[in-house]
Amino acid sequence: MKFLFIRAMKAPLVFMLVSMFLITTSCEDDDHDHDHDEDHNDADGFILENEDGTEMYREFEGAMTGSLTLSVGDTLELSVHFLDHEGNEIEHEEEGEEEDHEDGLVVSENDANIAVVEVEEHEEDGDHDEDHHEMAIHVVGVSAGSTSFKLQLMHDGHADYTSANNVPVTVN
Repeated sequence: MKFLFIRAMKAPLVFMLVSMFLITTSCEDDDHDHDHDEDHNDADGFILENEDGTEMYREFEGAMTGSLTLSVGDTLELSVHFLDHEGNEIEHEEEGEEEDHEDGLVVSENDANIAVVEVEEHEEDGDHDEDHHEMAIHVVGVSAGSTSFKLQLMHDGHADYTSANNVPVTVN
């Protein structure tokens, strides 16, 4: 008699437990995503522009155009503009000093023997005009050859965007 009751309750009990698990985990994921999406940059690409505002390189939804070329000893100062899913620039907002240390650009996978690629550091001393709060990188030609680099937009310890392709750099 005891086994018949357990056998009869087995299917409804398993269904109830699985349903509770799915509902509980989906609610946790929804809460997490809502908190994260408020500050999350949903970039689908980026543009690198020189000081004159000329587009030197573009990556959008994996497709790329352009490359970076400079001579040994020269420095390219490039502003970085991230693009949304329609190809429009995502406006960069200054949130405060504590976020400047957690968020920002990261450059990797480059041969520093050919070209040094570094993220521009920003100083908040009031003497700079508003152009100095945008994201920027410097590329310095070290020796003749070719290299490339990967670009990431970091937020809260993880990459909100990672370039699909390495940005090509040629030093003459």
